[in-house]
Amino acid sequence: MIWNTSEIVILPILTVVFIALIEGGFRLGGRRSSNHVPDAALSSHVDTLKSALLGLLALLLGFTFAMAVSRYDVRKELVVQEANAIGTAYLRAQYLPDAMAHDVQDHLRSFVDARLEFYNAGIDPDRITTANAAAADIEKKLWAQAIAVARTMPESEPASLFIESLNDVIDTREKRQAALDNHVPESVIALLFFVSAVGMGFIGYGCGLAGKRRPISTALFGLLIVVVLLVILDIDRPRRGLTEVSQASLLRLQDDLKKDGS
Repeated sequence: MIWNTSEIVILPILTVVFIALIEGGFRLGGRRSSNHVPDAALSSHVDTLKSALLGLLALLLGFTFAMAVSRYDVRKELVVQEANAIGTAYLRAQYLPDAMAHDVQDHLRSFVDARLEFYNAGIDPDRITTANAAAADIEKKLWAQAIAVARTMPESEPASLFIESLNDVIDTREKRQAALDNHVPESVIALLFFVSAVGMGFIGYGCGLAGKRRPISTALFGLLIVVVLLVILDIDRPRRGLTEVSQASLLRLQDDLKKDGS
């Protein structure tokens, strides 16, 4: 569910929740402090727990950020792999008989267009489905051509190289789809939110025991944690947000194939 929620919604909700937890913790700590003789041992214990909790939060943030970035890097690498695979198949199609070669290259140009449309569709399910269907249909046509090549030129090494490169094109498309669906587990994100929320509460409670609200510093710290959480979500959601996977390799390939076909 979290992956389908806009940052515009998440930002104010998390900010309000964290500020409310800090304020609630402060009031609870202030009530405890006013009803009892100041307890240095309790304050020391709370400070120790707060430090340990914030250390745990820092560890979780770093761990989760690394998970999100590694997935982002894989998605970037797969764009290059797909562009290279399509470009190789396009060049090796020149080994085929002229009529078949032109047909295959036309299909590969259309395939690049479909793949770019698939990414540019964003979160529009209809455009995603249409682009996916177009790419799958082109793959079927290309594979039919590959079967015809295998039957016509069974002993031809160049034909075998073309079939191998076409197989790489098909495999890479599935790898990119799997990479798009591979998010940081929601259980990890939920744990991160929970530890962050408890940490905010402990910060407020410690301030309440000390009798000092410190609203600016605590609010800034809470907002900073919210921003880090949003950056993690943004990196891990390639179809929405500010951090996008560059399609530059496919765009350059699209331009080159169009120039070659003109």
